[in-house]
Amino acid sequence: MDSVGINRAPLGSGATAVSARRGSALRLDRLSVAAANRVATTPTSSLRDAPGRRGCSGKVHRFGSVRSIAARAHSVNAGRSMAEERECAMPDTEMPLKYSSGKAFPLGVSQVEGGLNFAIFSQHASSVILCLKLPGRGTQDEEDVDVVEFVLDHQRNKTGNIWHVSVEGLPSSGVLYGYRVDGPQGWDQGHRFDSSTILLDPYAKLVSGRKYFGVAAEKPSQPFVTYDFDSSPFDWGDNYRIPNVPETDLVIYEMNVRAFTADESSGLDSDVRGSYLGVIDKIPHLLELGVNAVELLPVFEFDELEFKRYPNPRDHMVNTWGYSTINFFAPMSRYASAGGGPVAASKELKQMVKELHNAGIEVILDVVYNHTNEADDANPYMVSFRGIDNKVYYMLDLNNSQLLNFSGCGNTLNCNHPVVMELILDSLRHWVEEYHIDGFRFDLASVLCRGPDGCPLDAPPLIKEIAKDAVLSRCKIIAEPWDCGGLYLVGRFPNWDRWAEWNGQYRDDIRRFIKGEPGMKGVFATRVSGSSDLYKVNKRKPHHSVNFVIAHDGFTLYDLVSYNFKHNDANGEGGRDGCNDNFSWNCGVEGETNDLNVLSLRSRQMKNFHVALMISQGTPMMLMGDEYGHTRYGNNNSYGHDTCINHFQWGQLEERRHGHFRFFSEMIKFRQSNPVLRRDRFLNKNDVTWHEDCWENQESKFLAFTVHDHNSGGDIYLAFNAHDYFVDAVIPPPPHHKCWNRVVDTNLESRHDIVPEGVPFRGSRYRIAPYSSILLKAMP
Repeated sequence: MDSVGINRAPLGSGATAVSARRGSALRLDRLSVAAANRVATTPTSSLRDAPGRRGCSGKVHRFGSVRSIAARAHSVNAGRSMAEERECAMPDTEMPLKYSSGKAFPLGVSQVEGGLNFAIFSQHASSVILCLKLPGRGTQDEEDVDVVEFVLDHQRNKTGNIWHVSVEGLPSSGVLYGYRVDGPQGWDQGHRFDSSTILLDPYAKLVSGRKYFGVAAEKPSQPFVTYDFDSSPFDWGDNYRIPNVPETDLVIYEMNVRAFTADESSGLDSDVRGSYLGVIDKIPHLLELGVNAVELLPVFEFDELEFKRYPNPRDHMVNTWGYSTINFFAPMSRYASAGGGPVAASKELKQMVKELHNAGIEVILDVVYNHTNEADDANPYMVSFRGIDNKVYYMLDLNNSQLLNFSGCGNTLNCNHPVVMELILDSLRHWVEEYHIDGFRFDLASVLCRGPDGCPLDAPPLIKEIAKDAVLSRCKIIAEPWDCGGLYLVGRFPNWDRWAEWNGQYRDDIRRFIKGEPGMKGVFATRVSGSSDLYKVNKRKPHHSVNFVIAHDGFTLYDLVSYNFKHNDANGEGGRDGCNDNFSWNCGVEGETNDLNVLSLRSRQMKNFHVALMISQGTPMMLMGDEYGHTRYGNNNSYGHDTCINHFQWGQLEERRHGHFRFFSEMIKFRQSNPVLRRDRFLNKNDVTWHEDCWENQESKFLAFTVHDHNSGGDIYLAFNAHDYFVDAVIPPPPHHKCWNRVVDTNLESRHDIVPEGVPFRGSRYRIAPYSSILLKAMP
């Protein structure tokens, strides 16, 4: 960590400039004019020996020339406002810097007339120091650059709780910066200040750190934030259009940017694999599959090597999911191609969004505003918020001022504090305005419904503001309506008729029925018809239920039908992590097998789940890899594996393209071509006929029903048999002038299991195989 400890005496009239180069430091004190005329160079002991100075060596040098400039300014401008500019000529850079008091808004770094303005909020800080790393001449080594520090003055560089300074003479890009913040030291009061650490600006738009994903051997460096005012605005193109897919039509594909193309089987160049550009190359796959929205696991800057900070049972893993945010505005820099860094990452993310939009595919971001990567009080890790103002940014136990943990990750962001709420809103607006993002899925969104003391709020201000915000008005907003503190809000999430929800009840009930649990027929019917018991309130619609059987956390679809138990030993937590209640069934053998009967049953079950998902009213979501039957070998919490466990296996896709993949793709397209499966209102008694007269029979595991098409008569008959024996189903007469055509029978082999144009069926009964489903469509 680059820390240069210096005794700093802030100028009473403005910010103080301090410069250090490779362990040497310049200190600017308030001096008399006479003292300023003396040039003094005083060597001191090594900075390595000074308390709080980590990662630096060398000698401190005091350069009288710099003091002289400041002192002359003080003398000449006596009696005038000390917001006037000061000049500091930096050694070795030939870069004169002028600085003035600056302004409080906007937060972060911004261009102002003649320079750059830096502004940061801290209510409880007693001192704030802006630290700049200036580009070195003739070297690309970030350690071999000048460091300039401006000690901000309480009177001239602070407005309310915002500290600010304007600097003239800085390059418009390539400068790294951060802050040292000091304040009360009492942990019992909720403070965690440590002025020896350079902290990231919460409002920074770019973060600079390591260049390559997961490379532990890469030279470690403290992350800094940076800016880029040199690049031209991104060219979205004259014919560019945002897709604006209606919520009723969405088919969401949950995916991880890196894992999508990181494997060699992707066929991409090594510099492109696992990057934003890699996603672009695979857009044809998404189009062939038929999805029209991707939901990206976190793409905010995170530290994938966080498990390696100190020896622990998980230090062999790499955080490949990214649910450990460092900054809420900066794109993940190591998703840039060829180690391009933060500026390239920003441009390439925009290019990815542009190309997805041109293909008619929306981009939804999985966002983590419930906690950060700064861990807990037992193993604290200070990067930004903790050291800037812990008491504001995090929820604290009012009894002992320790961090509350409703996220399961050691800390909980204080989301409904006015300052934190505005930070989150500004972040969301930034992603919409700068990157043209179409929507957001909020991780552990129930945290966002808690007050500063952790208690649930009936009308959480943040949730309401997101729903009402003008910039966010075109966006899809989706809640994961639970947290690790037990606040389960499925069907009850505060919504203002805008918020959709991950329907966890749908997941559980569909799994239980398809695997053959008794007593599930009624709730299965409720779930596939839109979960009106949960969402038919006020002006909510069926699409506010995001239906899913599989998501990133938990079993893949293949593992759901192949494992009764989780197998998480590789995670280093002794099998304690991951959910135990998976409602899975291995079809007779735990894990891998060559038994053809078991493999056939597993194939039918995967197809049954997919049929149920795609015919359900609401918004379907599927997981990357399920379209070819990806396995994680029973690991239902694979967040830490940057391997084939998570990586999309393009070779397996090719092997199964004409079988498993074809079925999944055609089923998605069938949904898209049949509006009766994606209504914008809940079903009434005229919309569906349930071919059932004994709902109370707990042993019945068979359900058949017809969804009626009032416009064209294209009715759809569906039957699901979760029994372990054949069922002879009575088929109702088709609509007038129509006949039934078999589109789906999951018991049939590939190319017969789904026939989009239909196979005529003229019988009055259909013998439905065990653990299978059929779909008939009325056609002319």
